[in-house]
Formats: sequence, C-alpha cells, structure tokens
Amino acid sequence: MSGFTIIAPGVLSLIQDSGRFGQGALGLTNGGPMDAPSAAWANRLLGNHSNATLIECSVGGLQLRADTHSYIAVTGATLPLTINGKAAEQWTAHKVQPDDLIELGMVTKGLRAYIAVAGGFTITPQFGSSATVLREAIGGLNGNKLRAGDKLSANSIDKLQRQRLPARYRPQFNQVLTLRLIEGYQAQSFTATERQRLYLNSYKVTPQADRMGYKLSGSAISCQQTQLLSEGICYGSVQIPPDGQPIVLLNDRQTLGGYPKIGSVLSLDCALLAQAGAGTTVYFTPISPEQAHNALCLAKVRTAAISSQLVSL
Repeated sequence: MSGFTIIAPGVLSLIQDSGRFGQGALGLTNGGPMDAPSAAWANRLLGNHSNATLIECSVGGLQLRADTHSYIAVTGATLPLTINGKAAEQWTAHKVQPDDLIELGMVTKGLRAYIAVAGGFTITPQFGSSATVLREAIGGLNGNKLRAGDKLSANSIDKLQRQRLPARYRPQFNQVLTLRLIEGYQAQSFTATERQRLYLNSYKVTPQADRMGYKLSGSAISCQQTQLLSEGICYGSVQIPPDGQPIVLLNDRQTLGGYPKIGSVLSLDCALLAQAGAGTTVYFTPISPEQAHNALCLAKVRTAAISSQLVSL
C-alpha cells in the first residue's frame, strides 16, 4: 500500500473529513474537524475537494513517513513542522517523496493542527463519512485514533502547483474570546437577570474540554425550568446543567440531551473555541439569527477573496 506510515501518533491524531451528517436518527453525531476553517485551508492549499480526508492532530507530536510522491500542507495550531529534520512553514504546500519524515512538534498557540495530502487520504467511509468519533468507534481506521504502524493510503502525485497562505490572512488564536450567541426558544426559561449575568461576566475554559464539548467556569446561571424532555442537540448548543456552569457542545456531542439550552454559539466562533486551552477567558455576546446569517455570508466572501491572494511557489 502506497501512501504514508504513522511513526508516532502524537497525543491524539484522528482521521477526519468535513463530518457525518443526516445520521442523527441512528444516534451518530457529526464528528469532523474541530477547527473547520483551518482544515478547509489545508485542503485548499493542495487543490483538494473541501471534503477530502485529512488528519487532525491535537496538542502535537505526530510523525509520519511518506511512502509515495505527494504534497502536504499543515494548518491550524502553531507548532514546529519539519521535513527530514529541516524546518518547514505551515500554511504552505510542500513536496515530499518516499522515505521523507514529517514531524509535527508540540503546539505553542492553539490546540489542533491539520495535515492534508494531495488528493486526500483514501479511507473507506462509514455512514457516508470517514470522520472518526471515538465514543461511537466509527470512522477512520476501525473507529480508533491513529497508532504507530498504521498505513494511510494516498495517491501518488508527482506534480502540483505549490501555494502558500500569506501570514496576514492566517487565524490568530487569542487568550480572550468573544462567542456570539443566538438565543433559542429555551432562553425564555431563563430570567432576564440570568441572561444578563451570562453576557456581563467572563468565563474560563476548564480542563474539562474535549471534542464533545467545552465546560466553562464562572458566574453560575440559574434556570427556572429544571425538568425537560430530551431533544436533539445542535452544534454549538450552550447547555446549563444544574451547577449553572455553561457547556458549549461541539463536534462529538451526544445527539440528545435534556439540560436547558440558552442558545447556540455561531459556528465561526466554535472553531476558535476549539483552539482554546484551559484558562482561556471567554465572553458571550447575543446576536440575532439575521446577524449570524450575515456573519456567515461575509466569512464565505472573505474566504473566496483570500483564496485569490494565495502565493504560488
């Protein structure tokens, strides 16, 4: 099998594509890259389809060997990247050949990096996606995280126009985040005072933060309604459990839940939250559905404009 061999998997490395959708009735969550914009850039730099399969490396430490001629790009969290021991720039397409050793060091800013290969890794999809969800033991290679010795198939690519994303367009991962929140119908279960408490106080990311969701700590929010029927949970939902500490539910969230939900965080901001380590300061600010729609449209236009600014190498 030609492609790439995992030499060291790092702290947590998972096969991902854009996610598994339309399977909630079976109890299967979306999965997919926690920082979807960074993952999309990794594929875009190589001319891949946006749904091409890549690797999400959390915290760092991934090492893999090329067993074929190809090109790679690493985006997302800032970390040392080397090819055969020589420093290589992130957000840039690099040519690799058989026996080249690609190493991702430990992150210095952000939490999750993405490594894509030209044409994407060839992984058999399950329920329409290659995205790995460990809790469900589905996707990737037998539903597992990557391990030393794993073989990842990929097509041989001898020639490709190399591209680089200029530094001024790369995302910044800050220690203070403002999360835009679209209130849902259950917001009426919280008094105006409790809703203002959420918006006027800061919160901290706790160590209880993973692909399922981020638990925050700060001023506790009380809910008038304590008993709810379980219902479907969307990406970015902000649950308020009995202790009053908000939980922002992300890619590997459960499909059903019964805690009150004050609203949902805009997807663009969820991606930034997914790069936030413990101790990061978080603020919430309310926006309307119309403002959320506008923000998403503007982000799409901006991405298209930036794509025209890629530097050919």
